[in-house]
Amino acid sequence: MAQERIRTQRIREHISTLASDIGERNLYQYDRLAAAADFIDRSWTSLGYHVKQQLYEAKGLQFANLEVELTGTDRPEEIIIIGAHYDTHRKSPGANDNGSAIAALLELAHACAGKTFPRTLRLVAFTNEEHPFTRTTEMGSRVYARRCRERREKIRAMICLETIGYCSEQKGSQRLSFMGLLLPRQGDFIALVGNTRSKELLRETHRLFSLRPNLPCESLTLPTNFPGAWSSDHWSFWKEGYPAIMVTDTAPLRYPYYHTPRDTSEKISYDFLTGVIDGLEAVIASLVRSGS
Repeated sequence: MAQERIRTQRIREHISTLASDIGERNLYQYDRLAAAADFIDRSWTSLGYHVKQQLYEAKGLQFANLEVELTGTDRPEEIIIIGAHYDTHRKSPGANDNGSAIAALLELAHACAGKTFPRTLRLVAFTNEEHPFTRTTEMGSRVYARRCRERREKIRAMICLETIGYCSEQKGSQRLSFMGLLLPRQGDFIALVGNTRSKELLRETHRLFSLRPNLPCESLTLPTNFPGAWSSDHWSFWKEGYPAIMVTDTAPLRYPYYHTPRDTSEKISYDFLTGVIDGLEAVIASLVRSGS
């Protein structure tokens, strides 16, 4: 329990830095976007990682995807990617979208620091997921996934973390329909979304999350071009034919402050978010095993 409290406190500090100290971070607040990238870089460096930057130009400016890697000891060519975008929607401080996911990425880096795994593990912070880059060739994860394909990298799994920090036990807090598919009325679960190519990854991730008694999990397999299924960085990997899933609290279907100035750090359900990160640790432990 003490370790959980320490973890939750670190998560609070990460989100406070991103949403309160830095705030809105995107093309329109370029200096703050750079400050967020620097915060992630320094956080990873302090844990002993070597941070790689993938730089590219868009709209006359330079942007950076950030990556740390733990090279596999048995099958280093087989790569597991956990990724999240660090930019925000315009005029939003982005505590949940997507500070919650970046906090998770930093906390997973903390948990994995100094460890070795049979397969290679990469943690990647993507830039430019939000408008005007969404589902364009200048989207950070699109640039990254294309490079993976050009290098013929063997991505065994990509897990996208997208708006993962809010829950409500109130009945009616969850919109019932997700693209026409029924969901529980209570917004206290974590959702997993994959396409048909990602069914095995989705099934294994759902199994591992379901082992957590206090964290309900719902999963959906949808066609790649199904409206709404492509709403984050996993889409970029689908475009390149890689297995990828999105982990999400369902964002606007539950979170009333989505893409607004009220997406602030006090809105986060920190115990829920800590549970999601615990579940992600278990997923990583399974995926990095060379026999799985």
